[in-house]
Amino acid sequence: MNYTSFNKYIQSDAIQALIDKKTDGTFREFLDDWKWIFSFSARYKGIIVFYTVLGILGSSLSLVSAWISRLLINIVVGQEREKLGLLVGVMLGSTVFNLILGSVSSRINTKISIYVNNDIQSHIFEHILDARWKELSRYPSGDLLNRFNNDVGTIAGNAIGWIPNLVINIYSFAITFVVLFRLDPVMAWIAILSAPFLLAMSRRIMRRQKEYRRRVLELNSGMMSFEVETFFNFDMIKSFGVFGYYGRKLREWQKKYRDYSLDYNMFHIKTNILLTAVGTAVSMAAFGYCLFRLWTGQILYGDMTFFLQQRGSLSNRFNSLVGTIPGMLNSAISAHRVRELMDLPREKHDPESCERMKAPAEQGLAVKLKDISFAYQSGEKAEGEPPAGVYEHASFSASPGEIVAILAPSGGGKTTFMRLLLGMLEPDRGAVVLQTRDGEEMPVNADLRLFFSYVPQGNTVLSGTIAENMRMVREDVTDDEIVAALKTACAWEFVEKMGIDAKIGERGRGISEGQAQRLAIARALVRNSPILLLDEATSALDIDTEERVLSNIIKSDPSKVIIVSTHRPSVLKLCDRVYRVRDGKIEQTSLSDVRREELQTPERRPLRVEASIPDLSESEKPRGVDWWEL
Repeated sequence: MNYTSFNKYIQSDAIQALIDKKTDGTFREFLDDWKWIFSFSARYKGIIVFYTVLGILGSSLSLVSAWISRLLINIVVGQEREKLGLLVGVMLGSTVFNLILGSVSSRINTKISIYVNNDIQSHIFEHILDARWKELSRYPSGDLLNRFNNDVGTIAGNAIGWIPNLVINIYSFAITFVVLFRLDPVMAWIAILSAPFLLAMSRRIMRRQKEYRRRVLELNSGMMSFEVETFFNFDMIKSFGVFGYYGRKLREWQKKYRDYSLDYNMFHIKTNILLTAVGTAVSMAAFGYCLFRLWTGQILYGDMTFFLQQRGSLSNRFNSLVGTIPGMLNSAISAHRVRELMDLPREKHDPESCERMKAPAEQGLAVKLKDISFAYQSGEKAEGEPPAGVYEHASFSASPGEIVAILAPSGGGKTTFMRLLLGMLEPDRGAVVLQTRDGEEMPVNADLRLFFSYVPQGNTVLSGTIAENMRMVREDVTDDEIVAALKTACAWEFVEKMGIDAKIGERGRGISEGQAQRLAIARALVRNSPILLLDEATSALDIDTEERVLSNIIKSDPSKVIIVSTHRPSVLKLCDRVYRVRDGKIEQTSLSDVRREELQTPERRPLRVEASIPDLSESEKPRGVDWWEL
């Protein structure tokens, strides 16, 4: 690194970073980041002042205790017994008071740090949940967690303590130097000059420690990813019997970690020897000077003890002062990363529209896509879906009492379609609206999601009891209503044996994929919204169970709109209308057209069978299977 300005002599990376910010014009950002940090700590300014005063008082008492120790030693050496009792009492009282102050100060600092951490986390959490999906999807989940936990922790650790600690360290450094200077100017200069000398010697080890920490974090992340992936794919590893391969991979990671740790350990031993030798040399020089003054009768033994003690304290205060600059930079960097999340655009809300639609919703609501166009930007696409234009002048309609299917190949835009309906994505053109039976239309917004129940793809069962999974969408639901929803979703047949208070592991551990899907459907039914969205929600069910579930839902609420995204033709016979996504359009089609197209698709074409197959009557055909599907 090229050091500039006065930093040529100090050669501090942290100070140079501040100088560079001033040069390249980003110093304003640094100030804005700290202004944002202070906005959270401003409400605790009274406690911060109190904490600062306590710190200054504690430092003063520590110096007073050291000074009394000096006097006590001199009294004992000089055998001045008349003052001994008074000084011992003062010293004990000062020590106890200083201990109380230190404990109170530590308690206050810890409590405020927790409060600030919780304040920032709650603000970020609310913003993340309410951020627009399109912009939020740019951030990987690991990055969000890192900002939410590590960066917030860094900010909270400095938001309260930085200014008080800076003030306390400056005060302690100054008052200690003044006292030493009044006692002996040469002693004071020896003490203050030894601190930067030792600091300069420690720069190399500090840089190496930084590199070591970075490397260790990388190795830990790699090893953790390997371990998580291994345990997540445990069934595959057992089925192939490849324990040896994964055992070798683990030992390779361990070897990398061991070799690097031992290499750093040797570096640490060598530099520690050098640093200790230099520190000892400086201490011996100070000790020799004190012995000379003591030998010549210029100071007493207590003076020598006081000087040696405060010399170490002065060096520590100097190091603490310099150490505040890296803390400032780290906090500003973390604040900047957190502010990026706080600045994400929020979803559109309209509470009045929600209240206005509650009464008409009891009679059923229609949902429509009106000539919408939508495209993802690069890096914003949904997983498995095309990055460019997804929909172009597309329209769709589903009315109360209908079950409507949306067909598309894998990655063809079904999940994007659902997100558009929910208002999680906003169309570039056109509108997504809810329509009452009287024809009133309301553009979809975040508050109108109250009228949707959504069952997304994949396993969405959370750890906890079955009842807790149901009540997360409607806290006031009764046990009887939960049982009714489970029966409608064909889940009661296995839940009855377990009980609704049975606990389920993470990602539905302990139940099958099909059972997890039925619980997710039951949870959506508990919500009891007029529009039900099923995004490949029956893909893990057999055809017979799939038909029973959908039939039960239709019978349970004839006014409900059911929209099913699927590529399984077995669902279509229950649907009133079928739409197909093709070339950015959403086109209505017929069941017969779908069957014809499926039969013409190479992977769906009937296999040639050499053996003769007897003709079967309708009653002999397997139930729930269409022969055109074979």
